[in-house]
Amino acid sequence: MEFVIKNTEAEQRVDKYLKRALKNAPISFIYKMFRKKDVKVNGKRTSISYILKEGDVVSVYLKEELLQQFKKEQLLRPVTPDFNIIYEDENILIVDKMKGILVHSTEEEQHITLQNMVLSYLKKKGEFDPDDPSGFIPSPAHRLDRNTSGIVLFGKNYAALNELIKLFRERDKIIKKYTLLVRGITPKAGKIDFPLKKNPETKIVKVTPINKGGKEALTIYERKKVFTKSQLSLVEAELMTGRTHQLRVHFAYSSHPIVGDNKYGDFKLNEYFKDVYSYKSQFLHASYFKFLKLDGILSYLSEKEFRSNLPPKEKSIIESLQSENT
Repeated sequence: MEFVIKNTEAEQRVDKYLKRALKNAPISFIYKMFRKKDVKVNGKRTSISYILKEGDVVSVYLKEELLQQFKKEQLLRPVTPDFNIIYEDENILIVDKMKGILVHSTEEEQHITLQNMVLSYLKKKGEFDPDDPSGFIPSPAHRLDRNTSGIVLFGKNYAALNELIKLFRERDKIIKKYTLLVRGITPKAGKIDFPLKKNPETKIVKVTPINKGGKEALTIYERKKVFTKSQLSLVEAELMTGRTHQLRVHFAYSSHPIVGDNKYGDFKLNEYFKDVYSYKSQFLHASYFKFLKLDGILSYLSEKEFRSNLPPKEKSIIESLQSENT
């Protein structure tokens, strides 16, 4: 069996490529093929650490019945795309996620997800073939909670996705900001610096000292609007670290829980927003993203900024609160 490497599949190790191409093959079997010299690139024996280039021919010597057993099954269950495109080029896709949509599939929901919507969109464009057993799967470089709306970045080829994931992990060459409505009147600007720890069983995140397993978590913010009558603040917050539920826990612990947060929020305030505005989710929106000075495949995106406006429901709430304030 031969695989010809496309540009979307280049810049990854050959063993990782084969793990995708032969999805059902045990990892031990894949490494055994390398030990037995049953994997060649461009007709020559290769090591597992070889980095593939566009146009490389990967030859796998495998019995036909095993090949069919190990091939990747169809991944895509078609779903109607429901997102706005903020930016797109040959390497990345930046979309505006709606509330109520998962980014990735879970045991509870495997069909209606943002990734499946993006894959359906790219399939229609001819940029993704779910039946190609060696094909790269365009994927998000980060996540948002189901009930958080806003900016999500996807990598459209392996090299771009790998670079995006690295940027989100290291966080020193990107700026990511959120817009949130919180209880109380916050300071004009501030810093929240409390370590966080997630309970793997309950999925609840709590402020926890580092010597008891907490991980460093830092948020900085600026107050954008004050609604004195309602005792609420519209805040723009920047994540300096990327912990699970970081903004939700940090603001709740600082006595300014996010409106509508049904896990860490003010339940009496949440009920008020349900009754008055029919609002049943957290007021949290990924509104701004910026690349700083970049190197490599995404260097052309250096200093580029991307914005997402508040969804209509949140925008109408702010307008209503503002009218009450005047």
